[in-house]
Amino acid sequence: MRRVLVTGGAGFIGSHVVDTLVDNGFAVRVLDVLHSAAHHGPPDYLNPEAEYRVADLRDGDAVIDGLEGVDAVSHQAAMVGLGVDFADTPEYVSHNDGGTAVLLWALHRRGFEGRLILGSSMAVYGDGRYRCPAHGVVRPGPRTPERLAAGRFDPPCPACGEPLVSEPVPEDAAPEPRNVYAATKLHQEHLCAAFARETGVPAIFLRYHNVYGPRMPRDTPYAGVASIFRSALEAGRAARVFEDGGQCRDFIHVADVARANLLALSADPPAAGPVNVASGQPRTVLDMATTLARAHGPGAPPPVVTGDFRLGDVRHIVASPERARAVLGFTAEVPFPSGMAEFARLPLRAGVAPRTIRT
Repeated sequence: MRRVLVTGGAGFIGSHVVDTLVDNGFAVRVLDVLHSAAHHGPPDYLNPEAEYRVADLRDGDAVIDGLEGVDAVSHQAAMVGLGVDFADTPEYVSHNDGGTAVLLWALHRRGFEGRLILGSSMAVYGDGRYRCPAHGVVRPGPRTPERLAAGRFDPPCPACGEPLVSEPVPEDAAPEPRNVYAATKLHQEHLCAAFARETGVPAIFLRYHNVYGPRMPRDTPYAGVASIFRSALEAGRAARVFEDGGQCRDFIHVADVARANLLALSADPPAAGPVNVASGQPRTVLDMATTLARAHGPGAPPPVVTGDFRLGDVRHIVASPERARAVLGFTAEVPFPSGMAEFARLPLRAGVAPRTIRT
């Protein structure tokens, strides 16, 4: 039986990865710090068939011990979301990049020769891929407060100023992280790529798109937009949709994300490099909010489009799923309507107040 170390295995995505691996006959060990930004303590959904160790990835001794007898690593541990403000930067960099560096150091010390999976993010791309009818594929300039305040949310062609058409983003698109979280995820990829070149270990970077599903935390700015809207509905409030609601995302169910991790462990030959984990089906944020409200039940308030914006957000980001299909045999299976209907009725995990992130 192969033993897999899952970092962050008590979290939203990590816990589903643990369940999927256990269900498929793997022995699983989890390292999770149970960070106060995500947990009040050990959650009640932990898989009894897995081994759990409360440990900080920045603690080299704990990581060395955790790697004893391990054949593969699924690295899911990270602080997620945009954070509360720029003051969160040291915490994000310390946990996401510093923790990854210590993990790789420990793998090197152990002489690790298995597979390394990194849970990465579509945030590394920044905004999506755009095409101008006259100038082909172009990269829009930065979003400005003046354009956003005027309600001009879609980026223009930087050459001619004409409207652009959004396209699916392939893995070879140049990254352009636009917030601290995104920058740390790209640095994680760079660190893992350097380790792979140095050691020959196959390292794959699964770039998750907008993941939703059971065990998402409620009432926290560190959660995804689906969780924030779901929390509002549970409290009897309308979901507040930023911009004009027309921003496109690729929503993928957490069960599909966990299955992508399973496939990455068993792909033959081993896959390496970045791979989008997405449905390939664009949905607007307003469409998602409306679907959630309708599925939540009679009397649920419809979403409210506010026109508000965050400078660090991106307008459209939808993935190409072709490489995942080719190298992993992965295709998303949970349909958006049924997945959102399930999500609208399930209880969310207790949230944690933003101030508890301070140390």
